[in-house]
Amino acid sequence: MTARYRAGVDIGGTFTDLVIVDTTSGEVRFGKTLTTHADPSEGIERVLVAALAEYRIDMADVVDIIHGTTLVTNALIERKGATTALFATEGFRDVLEIRKEHRFELYDLRITNPVPLVPRSRAVGIPQRTYADGTRGAPLDEAAVLRETARLYADGVTAIAVAYLHSYADATDERRTRDLIAEVAPDIRVSLSSDVVPEIREFERTTTTVANVYVQQIVDQYLSSLVARLARLGFDGELYVMLSSGGTATVATATAFPIRMLESGPAGGALAAASYGVTHGHDSLLSFDMGGTTAKLCVVSHGEPLITQEFEVDRAYRFKKGSGMPVRTPVIEMIEIGAGGGSIARIDSLGLLTVGPESAGSEPGPVCYGRGGAGPTVTDADLVLGYLDPGYFLGGNLSLDVDGARAALSSTIAEPLGIDVVEAAWGVHAIVNENMASASRVTVVERGMDPSQLPLFSFGGAGPVHACRVAMALGSPIVIIPAGAGVMSAAGFLDAPLAFDFVRTRRGGLSETDWAEVNGLFSAMEAEGVALLAAAGVAASDVVFTRSADARYVGQGYEIRVGVPNGVLSGAAAVAKSFGLAYAALYGRLGPDVPIEITVWRLVASKPRPRLAMSPPPSPHARAAARRDAWFPETGWAETTVYSRYSLVAGDRFTGPAVVEERESTLVVPPGAAVSVLDDLSLEVRFG
Repeated sequence: MTARYRAGVDIGGTFTDLVIVDTTSGEVRFGKTLTTHADPSEGIERVLVAALAEYRIDMADVVDIIHGTTLVTNALIERKGATTALFATEGFRDVLEIRKEHRFELYDLRITNPVPLVPRSRAVGIPQRTYADGTRGAPLDEAAVLRETARLYADGVTAIAVAYLHSYADATDERRTRDLIAEVAPDIRVSLSSDVVPEIREFERTTTTVANVYVQQIVDQYLSSLVARLARLGFDGELYVMLSSGGTATVATATAFPIRMLESGPAGGALAAASYGVTHGHDSLLSFDMGGTTAKLCVVSHGEPLITQEFEVDRAYRFKKGSGMPVRTPVIEMIEIGAGGGSIARIDSLGLLTVGPESAGSEPGPVCYGRGGAGPTVTDADLVLGYLDPGYFLGGNLSLDVDGARAALSSTIAEPLGIDVVEAAWGVHAIVNENMASASRVTVVERGMDPSQLPLFSFGGAGPVHACRVAMALGSPIVIIPAGAGVMSAAGFLDAPLAFDFVRTRRGGLSETDWAEVNGLFSAMEAEGVALLAAAGVAASDVVFTRSADARYVGQGYEIRVGVPNGVLSGAAAVAKSFGLAYAALYGRLGPDVPIEITVWRLVASKPRPRLAMSPPPSPHARAAARRDAWFPETGWAETTVYSRYSLVAGDRFTGPAVVEERESTLVVPPGAAVSVLDDLSLEVRFG
């Protein structure tokens, strides 16, 4: 029987990663190349062609490819989307400019916010009014829609977001507006807030709808081009796109709702962490993904990564919550900090050593890449400390310049501080570790958990180099490093089911809920989910539904997400119990004795989740153990055993100091730490 393969491809800020799994044996193959920013699909072709040739796999035997990309995020940050306009209810055209009253930096008199994607000159007030309960006020002024569409089209507008007040309660006017726009300019792309995010909170709903239509054309062009490129390579399977929520979608669905691709790459890593955690008996853990540009941290609880309904992009203060453009869409909850292998080290205005958030990326990359980078980076420091093999980076496909890294650290860090180069390198390494540990500690504690009780699951090209020190700073008892850690986000794509999220806003007290209406809402959402997945070839009997609701005590300003049982609902008891458990887990106690209200009902329709079952094959890259000097604060320079990941077998044990190398990443084991090779060839590191 001809073997069939599935592939996951993740485009990151520095590297493009590939994982290929044999569906008959579970054997997995990896690939990695530098990201081609001018045309990211070129990097996909390069890594696919190289890996298929190396492993002697025919492209025609690849069943499907799941793809994650930073395209949407980059287009929003770099302002490379369509010329977009906004149709808002008359009197509310300034919603993008006004934002919210919250000041993310209270004492900064020069506070700045992201520039709206739609300038005020293209934000148009349309006479119409719908009230919060869905009743109609002023009728839609159809003549105004036709007139303004013609004017904007003449001015070069190619996309229009329609976000009328309370359209989540009645979308009639938005849908009629779309029809009217098509009469005047059928080639203008239109997004309706009632389709993209039918929820309360006007500002978030508007920004999300604007962002969706702003990137729609560039996503459509990119995915169409990628489909054509893959076809030329002989691929005749299905291309799916990773969504921020942890599900996948067809190209057609991703093109209609591109805003849901916002964090598609990091979502794959969180799914892989959850899957491996369940395999190794850790239902709760901390996912730590450190790549070339950033580090992403995610809490996994009860075998699933936490989900949030809001994400910020293009922060004016890069890591300051509230300073960016809020996007209301389901996203695996992660915190991202500017700590990657390419993060640049410098002396700040106070004379202190600082690392990041600026990154050298892949172009030009760290100084040691020899591609024109000037500022010393974390990777340069790791190389000088002896943690990386200059002749085996990316499996020997990229030789590293040790002398260049030393010179950059010397001139930029060591000489100004009056220390030697090794001290400077360790300072860079230690600071970035503490930055990541501090962010991890806050992330875990804010979710009502104890970081010292959570294993650390580490991956990404730079993650295993730093994982043990981050875990030691947190007090974490265990570090788990999977085989192929450097491409684990792409592996996580293969663990993601076809899925889509639906939402209906119906605000009201839980005790006064009309359960017949709620059952009708869920039935309608389920029917939409079945139809959407049927278009991707999923049988109705295979569709899985997961329900939830946004609930709060009456009088509170924000909600928490609670589970809702499937089946016909007839009373409030089950939802009230879910709310109490979720509230107590988050805040340590129940709230006041006041009624509970629901604002939003949610449903996820998905295909059953394919759990990862990967078995790395014997590798031709196995090498005998070697020794080289590496620097550790406990010992100074020490002769350190260097193991080839491909030579280790289940049951092997050793202690640090040690280095474990594979083509995509390197694990650094501190002195005294104990390493065990598990049955799936994951490495488990324990301390003390």
